[in-house]
Amino acid sequence: MNHQRRRFLTSSAGFLAASALTKSVLAQPSGQRRFTVDLRWGSIGVKASQREAIILAAKHGFESVAASPAELAKLSDSENQDLLGELADAGLVWGSSGLPLDFRKDEARFQEGLRQLPTLAAAAKRAGVTRMGTWITPGSDELTYVANFRQHAQRLRQCAKVLQDHGLRFGLEYVGTPSLRNSKRYPFIHTMRETADLHAEIGVNNMGFVLDSWHWYTARETADDIRALDSKQVVGCDLNDAPAGLDIDQQQDNQRELPMATGVIDVQSFLEALVDIGYDGPVRAEPFNKPLNQLDNDAACAKTSAAIHQAFALLD
Repeated sequence: MNHQRRRFLTSSAGFLAASALTKSVLAQPSGQRRFTVDLRWGSIGVKASQREAIILAAKHGFESVAASPAELAKLSDSENQDLLGELADAGLVWGSSGLPLDFRKDEARFQEGLRQLPTLAAAAKRAGVTRMGTWITPGSDELTYVANFRQHAQRLRQCAKVLQDHGLRFGLEYVGTPSLRNSKRYPFIHTMRETADLHAEIGVNNMGFVLDSWHWYTARETADDIRALDSKQVVGCDLNDAPAGLDIDQQQDNQRELPMATGVIDVQSFLEALVDIGYDGPVRAEPFNKPLNQLDNDAACAKTSAAIHQAFALLD
């Protein structure tokens, strides 16, 4: 990364100085990962309850499992403790959860979700969940870039403050896929740098990124872009591959592959950069892959776990 680009990232996102980043990297044992093989079961077509997901994760060699705030909120204190006991007995930790409201549509729907958010955030906190994330649609047919930016900043700032009050870090995932962005009248945020600008505008210090190897690839970003981050800025990670034989501009967002399936995406460089910054959160697959989604729960979990473990073996 050239110096001009690094200065831009630092000023626009409030990133840590290069010296602090160097200390963070040097503090990490060389070549050792701290991130987990994570099961976010809905992303691979698995239908299961929170308890069933814990069982599946333990059975198939995952190290963490996504949390469902809606399910956690239904538990009594004693039921919550029982669930945490099951999680610990399975040798698992929490990964992250999705933001449980819709901020993309009309104001009334957003406000209704916002009223429920403190209850759901409190349930996540009670269970020990510390990470929550959502994605940014990379375009709109109604809102210009500036209008969309203002709406995102205003709505997500309110969400971020609620989550901060409950000890939750809040990650935003940019969507880099050109074919999706170009299908809208007004393209919107689709890169790490633009997302950093949104963080700065939101102005709440629990903000971070959900990185996805797919969007990193389709945004034409590099491992050095990841290395410009501090580990605390990365809330979650998705690991995917892309279909072979297509240019980046031809890739379709809902037609991906499990990591290592084709080698189109440089998964090794992506993971090595995460090791270098000391990222210590969940890494899960989100391939939107029809054949995978058609498998039964055990087969889908087994195949996904094997793919992520194969990718992590590149770090050995």
